[in-house]
Amino acid sequence: MSMRHATPHRMPAIRGRVEGSASLAPFTWFRVGGPAEWLARPADTDDLLALLGALDPATPLTVLGAASNLIIRDGGIPGVVLRLPARGFGSVQVEADGVVVGAAALDATVAEHAAAAGLAGLEFLSGIPGSIGGAIAMNAGAYGREIQDVLDWAEIATPEGLLRLDAARLELAYRHALLPARGIVTRVRLRANPGDAVQIAARMADIRAAREATQPVRARTGGSTFRNPEGHKAWALIDAAGCRGLRLGAAQVSEKHTNFLINTGGATAAEIEGLGETVRERVLAQSGIDLHWEIKRIGVPA
Repeated sequence: MSMRHATPHRMPAIRGRVEGSASLAPFTWFRVGGPAEWLARPADTDDLLALLGALDPATPLTVLGAASNLIIRDGGIPGVVLRLPARGFGSVQVEADGVVVGAAALDATVAEHAAAAGLAGLEFLSGIPGSIGGAIAMNAGAYGREIQDVLDWAEIATPEGLLRLDAARLELAYRHALLPARGIVTRVRLRANPGDAVQIAARMADIRAAREATQPVRARTGGSTFRNPEGHKAWALIDAAGCRGLRLGAAQVSEKHTNFLINTGGATAAEIEGLGETVRERVLAQSGIDLHWEIKRIGVPA
């Protein structure tokens, strides 16, 4: 059911920017998807807290980060979509043994700030195409490390106020974090260790080179499509099922890395998601293993 047939939701006033029937496709890495009923960009944490407190609990609430690992369905997203702007939520503060960063800061930017300060342990963030808020929400990881390995605490805005939770309270697991109901990450502290700046820069260069060599980084893609099942690599299962280069409309399984889907130009969200489901069916039939989506799929069909 599309939003055209849904009951309209009320949008409380905020100091930041609000737009009705806002196009969301330009924000997503796939460049697909329908509009938001309301798109809100709060000015700062106080503005966000006021919005959460005033919002009808029955109004759907969706948070967009860098939208790098996301499919927004063609019918759009009902209710309020939140996007935290870099101006109010993108700060990076370097400390002696870590960094305190806003949720809108890009993972790669945080890695670069840490490297410039001679802090080691956050190089893996340079291989994750997203924002810090999203990285916390899914316990993102790459190249042998995850957020849970470096997170001290996260500040989370909720309708009841601002919480600061340590990593244990978030119950971080593989591509999972337990956030409070309608909770939105606003700021985090990540641990790091003083290190050799030359070695840190070399590790980051190796990560960038590995991504360039193995992933379709210049395509309209959504990152890693499926989680790795216990004891298996998703890409190998997909390859063994004969899905390398498989197409549905303008959506395609990457020839370069089979756990990536690509919008070759003009694809719909339905084509991309449908192709993913076809891959799942073929892998199940070939190997007996049920792949689980790592890409988040939200919104309503057209």
